[in-house]
Amino acid sequence: MKIIMLGAPGAGKGTQAKKIAAKYQIPHISTGDIFRANIKNGTELGMKAKSYMDAGGLVPDEITIGMLLDRIHEADCQNGYVLDGFPRTIPQAESLTKALKEMGESIDYAVNVDVPDENIINRMSGRRACLGCGATYHIVYNAPAKEGVCDVCGQSLVLRDDDKPETVKKRLQVYHEQTQPLIDYYKKEGVLAEVDGTKDMEEVFQAIVDILGA
Repeated sequence: MKIIMLGAPGAGKGTQAKKIAAKYQIPHISTGDIFRANIKNGTELGMKAKSYMDAGGLVPDEITIGMLLDRIHEADCQNGYVLDGFPRTIPQAESLTKALKEMGESIDYAVNVDVPDENIINRMSGRRACLGCGATYHIVYNAPAKEGVCDVCGQSLVLRDDDKPETVKKRLQVYHEQTQPLIDYYKKEGVLAEVDGTKDMEEVFQAIVDILGA
């Protein structure tokens, strides 16, 4: 079962991707993890990607797709995989479709975790992170025992810059311009499935399982 997770930043698609991977015993593949593994292992593509990243640029699609194709042909992907964070643009989606088609393969489901912008801004601006141990909290859904203090190590909690409302709004704008068109793309491909991401995490997961099958 080959699955792509779609959804705006903060919609919870990463959490759901991990849960799907655990239930169906298929790997959860994020582009960040692929980049880190290739750079760590010193692969040719990894070194190319690093040169762009070090210069503060975006890694070109052909390098990203090259690394992704290498990854999905490893032994643990025999029964499928969950892609999280890729594709982000129509050209990436088209390249992936073409590469899979050449191997007689295709994506089975593109699952869109749908959450309105307003909910995402509220959700993300409530997040708090501990710079000491990396623990994360939410002032409404997962509050620390003592306000502003980490339960684990006792250090102060902060609102990270990328969770501030103005930053979240910018990220959502980029998402709507670049990534949202993927929803129409996968709808035309006949593999789109949508779930209401405003519900409780377990309810969202159950809705996804109902789509994918037991």
